Order: sequence, then C-alpha cells, then structure tokens
Amino acid sequence: MATERLDVIIFGATGFTGKYTVYEAVSVLKDLRWGIAGRNREKLQTVLKEMGAKAKKDLSQIPIIIADVNDEASLIEMAKSCRIVVNTAGPYRFYGENVVRACIEAGTHHVDVSGEPQYMETMQLKYNERAKERGVYIVSACGFDSIPADMGIVFVEKNFDGVVNSVETFLVNGAKDVSADSGRAGLNTGTWESAVYGLAHADELRGIRQELYPQRLPKFFPILKHRPLLFKSTEVNKVCLPFPGSDRSVVMRSQRFLYDHDKKRPVQMHAYIGFPSWLVAIVVALFATLFGLLTKFKLGRILLLKYPGIMSGGFVSPSGPSEARMEKTYFKMTMKATGWPSSQRLAEGSDQYTEPPTKTLMVRVSGPNPGYGSTCVALLSTAVTILRESSKMPSTGGVLPPGAAFSKTSLISELEKHEHGMKFEILANK
Repeated sequence: MATERLDVIIFGATGFTGKYTVYEAVSVLKDLRWGIAGRNREKLQTVLKEMGAKAKKDLSQIPIIIADVNDEASLIEMAKSCRIVVNTAGPYRFYGENVVRACIEAGTHHVDVSGEPQYMETMQLKYNERAKERGVYIVSACGFDSIPADMGIVFVEKNFDGVVNSVETFLVNGAKDVSADSGRAGLNTGTWESAVYGLAHADELRGIRQELYPQRLPKFFPILKHRPLLFKSTEVNKVCLPFPGSDRSVVMRSQRFLYDHDKKRPVQMHAYIGFPSWLVAIVVALFATLFGLLTKFKLGRILLLKYPGIMSGGFVSPSGPSEARMEKTYFKMTMKATGWPSSQRLAEGSDQYTEPPTKTLMVRVSGPNPGYGSTCVALLSTAVTILRESSKMPSTGGVLPPGAAFSKTSLISELEKHEHGMKFEILANK
C-alpha cells in the first residue's frame, strides 16, 4: 500500500536557513505531518538531532527524503510525497527552478524565501499558466523578504477605511546587545551570493518585465515621489537610504495582480532603510556603491564570491551569525500610508482623483531575529495557510507574490501567534 503523503517537506534542511526552519517547524507545524529532504542522509539526521535538542523534542522519527536539486527524478518523487514543499535551498537563481518545475508536475504547492527578483519574475513568466492548470500555488518571498512589506500593505488597506494612494516603508534593524558576540559574522554566504548574482544580472529585469506585463498600468495621481538619496526621516527619526532589497518589486507584483483581477486601485510604494547617524548611513552608502560596482565585472564577482569575509569586512561567513547574536536582533518596519477617506471613494478602481490625499495611517510590522527567526516562521506560516485556507486564495493557483496569494487569508493572525513571528500594529490614524 502506498505511503500516505506528508503535509510538508522542508527541502534543503541542512543549509543555514533550512536547519532553523526545522527548529521552528516543531511549533509551527505541530499539528501537521512533516519531513525533511536533502542530498545527504547523515547530515539530515544530524540536523534533526541538533534542532531536536534545541527544541527539547525527539525528532528522530521525522521522515527523511533523499533528493538532489540536480536529479529531476528525485525531486519529482519528493514532491509527490507531500502536499507542499518548503524550499530553503538557494541561491534560487541556480537551484530554484528545478524544484518549482518538479512541484508543478507533481501537483504540489511550493513556497520559498527568495529575495531575488529575476528568479521570482522568471518563474512567473515561465510557469504561471502551467501552475494554474495544475491547481498549484508557487509563492516566493515568504521570509523577511518580503512578508513585512507585502503583508504590511495588506494590513494597511484592511485598516485604512478609505482608498490608499501610496505607502512608504522605513525599515530599522537593531540589536539589544551584540558587544559580547561582536566577533561573529552577521550574514551567511548563501545570502551574500544571492545579492552578488542579483546585482550582477539586474539588467535582465527590464526584458523579463516587458514580457510579463506587455501592457503598462495607467498612471495614478498624485504620483509618489522618491525621497532624496540620503535624508533624515521624521517618521522613524533615522537617517535613511533607499532600501536595496526585493520589497518594492514584490509589492508592485501584488498590486498589479490585484488591479488585473479585482480592479483595485494599485498602491504606489517606495522603500527605505534607516541608520542611527549620518556617518553610518554614508559609510553604508559608500560600501553599497562599491559592492554594486564590483558585481558588474567578472573579477569583482570572483573577489566577492571567493573572499566574502574579507570583502565584507568580516560581516559574512559560511557559518553565519551565532545563535546568541541572532536572538538579540530585531526589525521594525514603519509604514506611512496616505490616501482618501471612504466618503471620497470613487466608483471604479481605474478612476482618477482630482483632490490631493487627506488621510494618513501609520502602522508598524516588527519581529525578532529577522534573518533566521521571523523568516523561518513566516515561511512555514505561508505553507500552513495554503494547506488550511486555499479556498480563500486566488482559485486557480499560479506563481504569485505573498500579497496577491494571501490578501484574503488569516496569514497575519498566523504570523502573530508564534514566538518568532511578526507583530502588526496601528501607530496613528488621521
């Protein structure tokens, strides 16, 4: 008799993000049947032993599936053995597509924590129609990139009591006290590699988007203007730079989907990141500029990838940050929304306002350990939501960003339930 399908398989469980996803699975997936997958059985057993000890739980009976990202047959067998694959094996530019394709052919849902716009938008371009035919949801950016921003805007719109024209996000990362652990890196090499390749191939995005969206959205007024490159934000009392992550690209894909399918006026969005002083912000800006320039040249990429510790000033290492350091970190994303009260709502989502926005809403999304705590909880929470609330999601499946996939579900409530989850709160409503 065939073995009953698992609910969830965590693929890439021996990687840095993967093993902490296993740890969070003990609580987030406690009512589901789950297993782990990767290439090496001994390493997978070691992860179960280590994370079981950390969670004070015997994980020795958790099923182990052997699957290799370069072995299509093994990926299909893995996908057939569960209802949803939680994919933590990046960089997704190199290792993601084979897993997505296997999941679609097996009729299995798929979520990952990619923050790579080229990968995400290419998957939508190549596989959206096939995923809809198979009734499969493929959802990326289900971690710190970009659940706070994308689901934050969902939270904003649910609480705005009117029509939102624009949202600005201000991200502040912090640590309670890292002085005792200052010698350890703050980032693992997998995330570093994703950033290197993402910037190196950023020019690909224009062509992908022209194919993905041959018809441009209409212009909605007033247009949200960019802030200066470097500025002091009164919203968070920090010196800010444009946020270089995938938040804006993910949010705009969600807004495009909701406009195309629900005729909802799209929210304009710009993202910023805050620093404690002008000096710190200037140093970061200079480093980011140098990093971006190096990614454009073969020799620069070789140096960045071969010597990540040296090139990052010790911030990046294969072992990543220590658990003590991770547990002291947190994030706060403040979101400023402007628009019009419900009394000024227009008849159609495509109609234009002639008066400037008069209403403002300030909200905050926050959480601990954004890199490997909140990220792993968010990833698993999206899997749980697909399994339990697919009836509230776009009915045909597809390759979707989180806001488009989960806007009508209770994902936000699920995120707020867990110790390493995220908190959504209203700060001011005027």
